[in-house]
Amino acid sequence: MTESQPADYKSMSEYDSKYATRVMLILAGLVLIVMYIEGMLTPSLPTIARAFSVTSAQVSLLLSAYLVGGVALTPVVGKLGDIYGKKRMLTIVLIIYAIAVSVTGFSPNFTFMVISRTIQGIGLTIMPLGMSLAREEFPKEIVPRAQAIISAMFGAGFAISLPLGSWVSNDFGWRMTYHTAIPFVVALVLVTIIVIKESRFRRPNAKIDYYGAAMLGSALAAFVFALSEAPTWGWYSFDTIALFMAGVILLFPLTIYELGYSRRVGEAILNFKLLSERNVMVANVVLSISGMGMFLAMQALTYRFDLPEPSGFGKDILATGIALVPFALGMLVLAPITGAYVSRVGVKPFAILGSVLSAVGFLLEAISQSFTQMLVYEFITGAGLAMLNASLINLIVLTVNPKDMGLATAMNGTFRSVGSSVGAPVAGSIMTTITASYVVGSSINIMPAHMAYSYIFIIAAASFIVAAVMTLLAREVLGKNKYAGKTTRTASQTEKAALES
Repeated sequence: MTESQPADYKSMSEYDSKYATRVMLILAGLVLIVMYIEGMLTPSLPTIARAFSVTSAQVSLLLSAYLVGGVALTPVVGKLGDIYGKKRMLTIVLIIYAIAVSVTGFSPNFTFMVISRTIQGIGLTIMPLGMSLAREEFPKEIVPRAQAIISAMFGAGFAISLPLGSWVSNDFGWRMTYHTAIPFVVALVLVTIIVIKESRFRRPNAKIDYYGAAMLGSALAAFVFALSEAPTWGWYSFDTIALFMAGVILLFPLTIYELGYSRRVGEAILNFKLLSERNVMVANVVLSISGMGMFLAMQALTYRFDLPEPSGFGKDILATGIALVPFALGMLVLAPITGAYVSRVGVKPFAILGSVLSAVGFLLEAISQSFTQMLVYEFITGAGLAMLNASLINLIVLTVNPKDMGLATAMNGTFRSVGSSVGAPVAGSIMTTITASYVVGSSINIMPAHMAYSYIFIIAAASFIVAAVMTLLAREVLGKNKYAGKTTRTASQTEKAALES
């Protein structure tokens, strides 16, 4: 039986603060456990590469395969949430994620681990589903604060998971971190089933764009695999060029199919009707660019901290994890501050300032040779990223129609994952290609040259400058100019929202 469709989101008089708080706590728990697993993996990449005898470019597949899986699954799962209920799909996703995490911890070889990480990519659908559920419980006046809390949880998750996960990985092996996460994932599945109510927004007649998701995932996988293997195969080898060409060729039928699907059905994963809304397009493109910049830099930072001197700083897994904490602290500190003031100041000022701040931090990292300075610059980049993420997501949730929220947040997750999945292999390829011979002890080792790190940080900085410029094109949805311009809401809805505020 189909649930009735509410006319709009809850008003302040309908707001159940106790239940909404419980939903937020569960979402915070989900973020923490996912960050614990991913936070452990990042500083462990060099160790995993040595254990499976693969290069820094190849080991980046462990990050990008997870993201490619998420790209293909996010729009499908998001639409299934619209049809069958977001709580039901969130529960199913958590069960699959728990199984994938369990299997990954027992990976016998690198190929098996890449495949299991790809399946584990379904974890990327957790946050779009969760945020759609939370959005239904909060009045629009409180949405920016709720978004900022979630962004802060990412910072808190990294701040907790990096040292904790690194300690477990360093003393007991990286596999143990996966094993220790299983009870917590299972517990969150049970809490989700018991506490969270089913979504009020249901669309049982919605169509799912399976072919579009498959083509997008395949095209992205071709690009990612080519970037990861090119340093080993050769940038001009037949296999590398063939993979790049396959990715490019797949984009043409994808675009044609999505345009036709949008006209016939209107609910393609690349929904051109939604993307034609300026705010949706700007938010998706900017978050995609920032995701690429972040993963570029995180890959470079990990190797720079871990590799022996003079290429890196010669830290072990635990010290590398702790060295990445300032980045997380920057996110943790600035996200709630952004949430507290974004309603009054507006989305665009915070997003632009955050982009510029991150760019400055990356440029400073590009020229720094000091370990202490790198920690300070990390904090700056993390703070900027928090301001960007905590503010910019409001362009989507305060613009699109409530019935399209599942599709819009899923599409945003797809764009973000596309950018992120490219960042890690690009960084790995640069570090594998631009190398130097260093004397370490009594042997000569080939490791990334200092110029490789600089190039990566400069590319990351440039991506955030582009993000700042793109943000200028958005229409403001908060602050004193929040109702300037046309959005996807009707005039009467806009007038009603203006009166309510």
